[in-house]
Amino acid sequence: MIEAELDGPDGNGAVGRIVLSRPEAHNALDRAGIAALDAVLADWEDREALRVVVLTGRGRSFCAGAALGEVAGGSFGGANPLGALCDRLDAFPVPVVAALNGGVYGGGVDLALACDFRVGVEGMRAFVPPARLGIHYEPAGIARAVDRLGSQVARRMFLRAESFDAAALLAAGFVDELVAPDRLSARAEEIAAEIAGLAPLAVRGMKRTLREIVAGTLDADAARARIAACFASEDHAEGLAAQREKRAPRFLGR
Repeated sequence: MIEAELDGPDGNGAVGRIVLSRPEAHNALDRAGIAALDAVLADWEDREALRVVVLTGRGRSFCAGAALGEVAGGSFGGANPLGALCDRLDAFPVPVVAALNGGVYGGGVDLALACDFRVGVEGMRAFVPPARLGIHYEPAGIARAVDRLGSQVARRMFLRAESFDAAALLAAGFVDELVAPDRLSARAEEIAAEIAGLAPLAVRGMKRTLREIVAGTLDADAARARIAACFASEDHAEGLAAQREKRAPRFLGR
């Protein structure tokens, strides 16, 4: 259901890869799948060597959200664990690149929007069907859509249950770029390599600051402390040295 690996011979590398592997169900997440993905994220959150994560799916769809049988049966109760999972992904300390291998539906839209970057494939589409099913989408997911896409696109998505094709998703900013399906994996790896080559203290710090600004919870003193730590870091000295010497920097995250 969930495949996860960290690169490097010791499994402690800079790039983490997660694959949703339930293609026969369009990678819909049941309780077990949600718990498995949440456990991977929890395990990786404190790994200092980790610099970026790539999230993708197998088959024709990226993710169809929560398994409708469980939602219809009311087994989620008052709290939707998929929503909590998306919140955790949104708050993950390093950037997450979503390699959208196909259709994105329902709660899968929130899963994609909780990532920092999204690369889509030509021919993909996305839609959010709760209004067709008598379901109210999670408020946090709606808020994420408004933040990433703007309120009018969110209205089209939630209040009209509009289906967006690949061109519309690119125009709306849902995907940062579109590639041919056979280029998706390579392009996601290229982006991951770019991020992994940046100064990790700066990237982690600025991701946290960005999230706090968006949420209106910025702790200015803590942000200034992160700024000071970056200026005092070995990575800052290495960045300046690499610039002077006209070479690629070798950042160590300290």
